[in-house]
Amino acid sequence: MRKLLSLFIIVLVVFTSGCIGSTNTGDPGKGTMTVTDSLGRTVEVPAKVTKVVAAGPGALRLIVYLNASDMVCGVEDLEKSSPNGRPYIMAHPELKNLPSIGPGGPGKLPNEEALINLKPDVIFMTYVDVKTADDIQEKTGIPVVVLSYGALGTFNDEELFKSLELAGKILGKEKRAKEVINFIKSLQDDLSKRTEGVEPKRSYVGGIGYRGSQGIESTEGEYPPFVAVRAHNVASELGKEHYFIDKEKLLEWQPDYIFIDEGGLNLVLDDYRKNPEFYSSLKAVKNGNVYGLLPFNYYTTNIDTALADAYYIGKVLYPERFSDVDPEKKADEIYTFLVGKPVYREMAGQFGGFGKINLANGTVNYSSP
Repeated sequence: MRKLLSLFIIVLVVFTSGCIGSTNTGDPGKGTMTVTDSLGRTVEVPAKVTKVVAAGPGALRLIVYLNASDMVCGVEDLEKSSPNGRPYIMAHPELKNLPSIGPGGPGKLPNEEALINLKPDVIFMTYVDVKTADDIQEKTGIPVVVLSYGALGTFNDEELFKSLELAGKILGKEKRAKEVINFIKSLQDDLSKRTEGVEPKRSYVGGIGYRGSQGIESTEGEYPPFVAVRAHNVASELGKEHYFIDKEKLLEWQPDYIFIDEGGLNLVLDDYRKNPEFYSSLKAVKNGNVYGLLPFNYYTTNIDTALADAYYIGKVLYPERFSDVDPEKKADEIYTFLVGKPVYREMAGQFGGFGKINLANGTVNYSSP
């Protein structure tokens, strides 16, 4: 049951990976150590690392979580162009001033010439295969270490934790890596204890981003924040993946609570204006139980935002169990620990923030439930 209740987050690619770790082997004369990355590749890296780059969805986020943003010497253009939805960039805008290492984005590889010119000690990457990682390492002469977010189905993601430990070892941030892992696990445990024995509330989440903004039809059968607080996800009967449902399923399911990922809120509001009769037939809409959530799928999963969403959902569904929680303050507590600054207000300014959504006039009531 504990395994079922662990969190985390929908996503682009699921890795089946080998053991991650490090050994004391290498060449002491050269000052190196040998590590094994998420693809099972054996990589020799400097024993002391001072300059790195991070390429691929979520790679830079993990470096920021480890308090190593000052070691980054170049970033992808995607990270520089807009901080929307990515707290790690909001908290560290100085990263946008660093040299470019390529366009960034799913499937887009870093510019090898830029990497050679920057001369980082290590290139951290995500969502690439063995051949790609080996090719970049061979062409640049720079060690490439591939990290993994795992399946991102739960907050207790062992592949993610192993990658944090590996990056922490390479960066000399072992203590911080343990702190980050323990912090995530402690919040998961807190959410589990708070909701133990509750009567699960029938809930639905729509508007989930999937290769861009989506409307109310876009949902997930295993939505990590729902799993964390034992909500009854009415879409779970479809399976664990992302789905685009027929809207008529909502009339069949009639969830008591509807949550909207605010990355798709404008599309939901446009749809409401076109078909208000449909929405007025939904029990959750009639009872005023429609709530906004911060989107956490920006360049793969922002774990901080997903955890903050879980606390807000818990507050909505089980207010007596979360009576001591102010969701906005909790969000800033999480952001401050993981990325170094309280950025909830900035996130809310971009998307709407936690609160009830009035579909008729398109407003979000920011008061806590």
